[in-house]
Amino acid sequence: MATFQINDNNTLFFEYQEPRETDGATFVFFNALTGDTSAWEAEIGPALREAGHGTLIWNFRGQKDSTFSSPEVITADGIVQDAVALLKDAMPRNPVFVGLSIGGLFAAKAHLSDAPCKGLLLINTLRKPGPKLDWTNRAAHRAAVVGGGRLIQDLMLPHLTGPAWQAANSDNFLKDEPYEPLDPQCGAARLLAAGIGADWNLAYEDLTIPVTVLSGLQDHVFYNAADVAELTKRLPMAETIDISDIGHLVTMERPAAITRACLALADRLA
Repeated sequence: MATFQINDNNTLFFEYQEPRETDGATFVFFNALTGDTSAWEAEIGPALREAGHGTLIWNFRGQKDSTFSSPEVITADGIVQDAVALLKDAMPRNPVFVGLSIGGLFAAKAHLSDAPCKGLLLINTLRKPGPKLDWTNRAAHRAAVVGGGRLIQDLMLPHLTGPAWQAANSDNFLKDEPYEPLDPQCGAARLLAAGIGADWNLAYEDLTIPVTVLSGLQDHVFYNAADVAELTKRLPMAETIDISDIGHLVTMERPAAITRACLALADRLA
């Protein structure tokens, strides 16, 4: 385990494994707000390294093993600044950014803030700001401070996942047990609060690198077909992958699809 020191009492957990092949990419993973590096390391990271590529995984301040000095330092802009600082220090070879959900927004903004990047994979990222997105983000934060992660899962997973995953996993949820609220000042709650303040007005036209837009069409919370199509057209070098039977959490439902998309993007860059 490696630690990047931002300043006193503010650190980032990360692990960087260089590409085995001289022309291999380093896939830099940007988590969702409620995730951590385990989402990538169960299957995706090992498969990419087996193919000769490198990986850089890291956790935002407030996620596992990344520390923060006070709740106020956890912001959407702060996550982007942390990413830029970490990448300038680690200097991964041939970096390709991979972002899940809002992690894709952070990845794109890091690149636009001078973090070198040769390609970008956006997984269920594209969305427009507006009252629905604001309400959704505020509701997730409200659910967390009232009933913790289990309440968020019970309420939202039926709308975020595909029917096959629901059928296989529904018995693991809606347990007859008390919900446990999160401390509003803890890392998990502060990250959800940071999502409320994120600026989704991204300069898509300035992302002049190959971009893959991967969408799970069973995402009934964030996915809007017309909005995704409109925003994709603003990307100068975009390709799309639509998967009809899965939803938002592709790392959980279909990790092999992410591995294939990463390998295809690496081939495209080569």
